[in-house]
Amino acid sequence: MTADRTPTRPAWERAVEKIARTCLYEGYVLWPYRRSALKNAKRWTFGGVFPTAVAEELGEPGTLRTEVLLDTGGRPAEVTVRVSFLHVVDRQVVREGEGGPEPVDELTVAGERHLTWQEATEHDLYVHLPPAAWAAGPYTRPIEVPGGTDREPLYDPAGRHAGTVVRSRQPLSGTVEIHALPVGEGLTRIAVHLTNTTPCPRPAAGERHARERAAVHAFVSTHTVLHCDTARFVSLLDPPERLRAAAAACDNQGTWPVLVAEAEAGPAAGGGGLAAPPRQDSRAGAHTVLSSPVTLYDFPAVAPESPGDLFDGTEIDKLLILGVLSLTEEERREARACDPRVRELLDRCAELGPAELGALHGTIREFRTLEDV
Repeated sequence: MTADRTPTRPAWERAVEKIARTCLYEGYVLWPYRRSALKNAKRWTFGGVFPTAVAEELGEPGTLRTEVLLDTGGRPAEVTVRVSFLHVVDRQVVREGEGGPEPVDELTVAGERHLTWQEATEHDLYVHLPPAAWAAGPYTRPIEVPGGTDREPLYDPAGRHAGTVVRSRQPLSGTVEIHALPVGEGLTRIAVHLTNTTPCPRPAAGERHARERAAVHAFVSTHTVLHCDTARFVSLLDPPERLRAAAAACDNQGTWPVLVAEAEAGPAAGGGGLAAPPRQDSRAGAHTVLSSPVTLYDFPAVAPESPGDLFDGTEIDKLLILGVLSLTEEERREARACDPRVRELLDRCAELGPAELGALHGTIREFRTLEDV
């Protein structure tokens, strides 16, 4: 099970990708994008699914459940389900000393600073449900993510081996169980139930940071995308009157399903990362649903002026970017050493020109009369 985010993906997946990735990396690293910042002391706060053996002790969920309604009109329908999550990676910096390798908190080699911290890798799981699978009962798919260790050697300007960055991943295991239950004429409730069955050491009594230690065994920032070409999903926020009772009966735990636009997002209202929804009719339904731990409206979109991931989609991009540009050199060096994605963020902000910065101050999308409001 690996991430597959190539341009050959189908149109529906390209359409949902920008908003899905915004949710996937929400809260990944927060302003001021430094390890030493207090708000970055506790990470992986969105969409965590922890091993069931320790979840209750940690006060965290060990399962995630999405329920949505699909209006098939009585016709056979094939549904594609994509479950995505982050896998936490421990990053340990090791210095080559006279006595041999030595784990250290940080190391500067050839003018570049390296910090011990955590990163994450992406994983996607796809399940394609043909019509015949619906009548066969619950469909269960195992999740198996292998562990492993990668070593990145660090060399000084003279070519000597000065240290190593060691990235370690714990194996993950779990199940995805999908149910399709008819709840009315031409109406089916689809439930996607994710469980983390990864073996995990139990925390000691009163152990501090037990949650942080267990995060390497968790599915983090978990979200689900469902798509059907031949039928439409029903809005749970604003369903048609005849489907309100069925929509209210959907049981979503730790996640929030919303309709997603049929095409790749065009202009959307707002000037921040997560924009206000474009004007579309929720009651008409949609072929795609995004179910994420972030509360959104139907048809969410990323504002076209947004220059890329800032890991805080509900904040105003302009303020975050101006904050990045005002960092001191020391703050910038620490931020660059925190994470490769933060390094990309800093470079992206530094390359913005006057036109791109000016576009962040606000945009008028449309004019409406008072009668339309």
